[in-house]
Amino acid sequence: MKNKAVVKMMTPKKEKEPIAPLFQKILTELGEDPSREGLVKTPDRAEKAMRFLTSGYQMDLDKIVNGALFNVKYDEMVLVKDIEFYSMCEHHMLPFFGKMHVAYLPKDKVIGLSKIPRIVDMFARRLQVQERLTQEVAETISNVLNPRGVAVICQAQHFCMMMRGVEKQHSGAITSAMLGAFRTDKETRDELLSLIK
Repeated sequence: MKNKAVVKMMTPKKEKEPIAPLFQKILTELGEDPSREGLVKTPDRAEKAMRFLTSGYQMDLDKIVNGALFNVKYDEMVLVKDIEFYSMCEHHMLPFFGKMHVAYLPKDKVIGLSKIPRIVDMFARRLQVQERLTQEVAETISNVLNPRGVAVICQAQHFCMMMRGVEKQHSGAITSAMLGAFRTDKETRDELLSLIK
């Protein structure tokens, strides 16, 4: 499976050195007093939060799918809309968040609907850029199902643009990945776009 190689390549080393002491050092370097009441437990809480927000590196695609592939005679579009996701920008380690629409055109099999948001989370809970996140979800669905086509449209707002830098609070980004019939057939693309409006 092509995407498994990508997932494996991106997976960091498994050893789990504590990172709470590093957060404590960051607090000190920022001019804070890590021993004051409100900050005493902050390094531990920050470690737990960061491990959760990057837990996608430890997720296993086979365990997520868990055999939920079914032979169904159905060849119309399957669309899961408005999948909420939260991710971390790999450039500034600030959050970006939004929603994703994932569609596919079955050939021989369908996947349990709840598996699609879980696949989104597997890739969103990593240090990411929106463009790669969109592509990874599309390629994974394609590799798992071998459908006639896959489309992923991702809309997100980025705190690295909202809180710092250009400080544009109302701007957003839209990315898409179109595979198979969604790329080659305008009528299929148009149907998708009408369904997600």
